[in-house]
Amino acid sequence: MKPKTVLITGCSSGIGRATAEAFLDEEWEVYATARNPADVETLGDRGCTIATLDVTEDDDVRRVVDRVIEEQGRIDCLVNNAGYAQFGPIEDVPVDAVHRQFDVNVYGAHRLTRAVLPHMRRRREGTVVNVSSVAGRLSFPGGGVYSGSKFALEAMTDALRAEVDEYGVDAVLIEPGPVDTSFTRRADREIEGIERSGAYESFYDVFEDTQAIGGGGPGAVSPERVAEDILNAASSTKPASRVPVGTLARVSVLGRFVPDRLRDRAFGLMDRLR
Repeated sequence: MKPKTVLITGCSSGIGRATAEAFLDEEWEVYATARNPADVETLGDRGCTIATLDVTEDDDVRRVVDRVIEEQGRIDCLVNNAGYAQFGPIEDVPVDAVHRQFDVNVYGAHRLTRAVLPHMRRRREGTVVNVSSVAGRLSFPGGGVYSGSKFALEAMTDALRAEVDEYGVDAVLIEPGPVDTSFTRRADREIEGIERSGAYESFYDVFEDTQAIGGGGPGAVSPERVAEDILNAASSTKPASRVPVGTLARVSVLGRFVPDRLRDRAFGLMDRLR
């Protein structure tokens, strides 16, 4: 029997790399992509098919999806993992930085999904896995732009799930809490380019303290733990709509049910206790 095929974005490190390895271990045909092909060369050595893919470029998306279909005749699973975090108070984040955040985290997933769905509908099977975050369920001070992109991804996935159900296609949200990856280093680089107004120095102090912890901090899960849930979603005949990954994620999503006033007070208290 011909093995199933998965297309994964953002495989240069962290969750994307671990996900590619997890699918390989289960003998899927794995197309591991990244903006810089040098970042995924070792995955190619392991048995993945690697490809250059910038999710913000329509031509890249069409080229890679067409290649997978030509070579394999099918895409059983799309994992929209490419993404990063633009932190900073809303007033301090320039509009062009907001555009970049949404272009990768939201429009990138939309481009890939639109490209693969005709093939999945034709075969009347397939799974779209969108890697979101607990920040897609609960926003927090300094994370409004990042959370906004993940809230949007969650809303689009909820709509998609109902739209494609009649075609035998599933849409799943993976919602990690803190993950022990280089994600925080990318976030640190992004925050250096924002326009500090001087009004939110307490946020920057907290952010710098958090960065100093290193890794994902207490309660962080491994990329391999997230990859396991992604693989399970892709392999299941009836996957869950949402999969919070890790204890902190499962607890944090409950914050959505706390009244806004109480949640705002909690954020204020945390700032005063810093």
